[in-house]
Amino acid sequence: MNWFLKLILRTILVIFIAYIIPAVQIDSFWTALLVAITLAILNGFLKPLLIIITIPFTILTFGLFLLVINAGIIMIADALISGFTVEGFWWALLFSLVLSFFSSLFEKPNKKAKNHG
Repeated sequence: MNWFLKLILRTILVIFIAYIIPAVQIDSFWTALLVAITLAILNGFLKPLLIIITIPFTILTFGLFLLVINAGIIMIADALISGFTVEGFWWALLFSLVLSFFSSLFEKPNKKAKNHG
């Protein structure tokens, strides 16, 4: 899937998630597009750095600390973008889980998995 289609899909997912989670608000389609772009940038640059810095916590929590990092990325996007509001850490965590779940449904299956199934 090309990057533009992924971006539009993520934008639609952000709007959908804001619709189903009452503690998340999006002002407009353009705000959702900005959220999708910001999350892509933060996940591309900041998230790998945070993962490296927090390796001990991630190991001690058997990887569950990665959920905290994901929620933190959502909260950073909330702070950066006016028109995008998440009412707290737990809502950011739920938002990130739902976004990850639905995003994974639209990813191309691995060739190895396709051959074995």
